[in-house]
Amino acid sequence: MKKSPLMSLESALEVVISQAREAPMKAEEVSTFEADARVLMTDLMSPLDVPARDNSAMDGYALRSADLLDVNTTLEVTQRIPAGTTGQPLLAGQAARIFTGAWVPEGADAVLMQEACELVGDRLRPQGPVSKGQWIRKQGEDVKLGDVVLKAGVRLNPASLGLAASIGQAKLLVAKKPRVALFSTGDELVMPGDTAPNDMKPGAIYNSNRFFLRALLIRLGCDVTDLGNVPDDRDATLDALSFAAQGHDLILTSGGVSVGEEDHVKPSVQALGALNLWSLSMKPGKPFALGHIDASSPGGTKTHFMGLPGNPVSSFVTFLVLVRPFLLALQNASLVLPQVQSLPAHFDLPKADPRREFLRVKRNDRGGLDIFKNQSSGVLTSCVWGDGLIDNPSGQTIKHGDWVTYLPFAELLS
Repeated sequence: MKKSPLMSLESALEVVISQAREAPMKAEEVSTFEADARVLMTDLMSPLDVPARDNSAMDGYALRSADLLDVNTTLEVTQRIPAGTTGQPLLAGQAARIFTGAWVPEGADAVLMQEACELVGDRLRPQGPVSKGQWIRKQGEDVKLGDVVLKAGVRLNPASLGLAASIGQAKLLVAKKPRVALFSTGDELVMPGDTAPNDMKPGAIYNSNRFFLRALLIRLGCDVTDLGNVPDDRDATLDALSFAAQGHDLILTSGGVSVGEEDHVKPSVQALGALNLWSLSMKPGKPFALGHIDASSPGGTKTHFMGLPGNPVSSFVTFLVLVRPFLLALQNASLVLPQVQSLPAHFDLPKADPRREFLRVKRNDRGGLDIFKNQSSGVLTSCVWGDGLIDNPSGQTIKHGDWVTYLPFAELLS
């Protein structure tokens, strides 16, 4: 029987993102304090100028630059303006003691930092040059009234929360958190702590996938229901899927999406909904499943399903390149694909692979990338040692010094 051609990652991503965009998450209002990593659902327009008035960027003295054309001039200090208070207009020959953030009084057009001043009684003798506008933050220089400071679809971060707060936003309209049910399949899986290493049965392995998948989901703003390990049994798999479909937006599994006799995920999902089982042209991570579980009640919505391979590195990489974009698209994010960099390879890869490879690498102190020697899909050590992936096209060798496409984990894991 002739094998079907492998599906390209680009084609898979197109389908995955399209499916997520069909029925994105609804909106909810949350405290700006709690909005980190959430996706903004509406443009945020400023109701004010920031700063609201010209203010001092330094502790020092506000003055009129025209008064200091003569280097021997001294000025009378007539007032003190702390932040949060309003001073009186400044007349010719006068200066005002002013503090960082305080509004610059009418008439003043410069601030001289206190380190460049000599004070004799109530007279100020400037000790440095003064130019018009120095050390003054101009009204609206950060944000102007009516500016759109944050666009719908942006994924909020600490800086954007501060920006939202600076225009008076105590609450923000964001996408609801996706509710994800997670489980692993396989009779060989053992949870850490349940069995000591010396007591493990032949062929048993600790379930590492459950730990990193749960952590990745939480980092992407999901509410996770961990359903544990499901044995290699058709009825148990059907029960787990039926339960997971209730009250969740996505069911994510690892293992059981191959075509072996003990892989029950495929027929179980098909019995409850629909499934596409793809052989992807990528390494690691060839087997991947995308489908849905039908709604069990009238007017209900379908529950998305995504099945990852069981090998840990395959599961890890496939999550980053396919599940991550899906979840971001589901939350209405405008940017769902990672920002890539171009860096030189400091190694040789003389043998080309017919599949698109994601190589575990690490930046070195010479500005290039070193490769982890063992690129096996079972060596999770490579993902801890490395700080990113090289996205290497199918059929392409790499020579030392070649520029390659680098995807930093700092981008992929946030």
